[in-house]
Amino acid sequence: MEDISIDDTDLRILAALQDDASGTNQQLAALVHVSPPTCLRRVQRLRQLGVIEREVALLSPDRLAPLLGHGLQAVVEVSLDRQDADALDAFEARVSADAAVQQCYRVSPGPDFILIVGTRDMPGYQALAQRLFTADANVRNVKAFFSLRRAKFQPRLPLDGA
Repeated sequence: MEDISIDDTDLRILAALQDDASGTNQQLAALVHVSPPTCLRRVQRLRQLGVIEREVALLSPDRLAPLLGHGLQAVVEVSLDRQDADALDAFEARVSADAAVQQCYRVSPGPDFILIVGTRDMPGYQALAQRLFTADANVRNVKAFFSLRRAKFQPRLPLDGA
């Protein structure tokens, strides 16, 4: 793995981008107290290093609900019969490729995986369960917890010094 050096200025840039990445380079530079060329150079370096994976828009499910329906979100625990490296890797690759799987975590102890999934409705969830769980002979147990309300959603990494 490549050695990455990050200083306090980089941490301030990363913290600001985690709050809102939609501003201009000039706005970001002013916020973190560096010149615009320095800011641009550092952001480009952080992207090249892979520290900034990508920038996305976070959509409001509540605002989109009148247009798209409320949808169904679930936290799903999955336990496999075989937990050898190949079996775990194969399951992880298969579920990660599915568009309905928003997040996939390999965990221990307890179940082997925790998935965050989103579908339009219960029939959509049933179709997801069929293609990802029922059709896989290695899936031993599935436990789904359906979200009634999202109290907090903050996809932010803690950054010491920022």
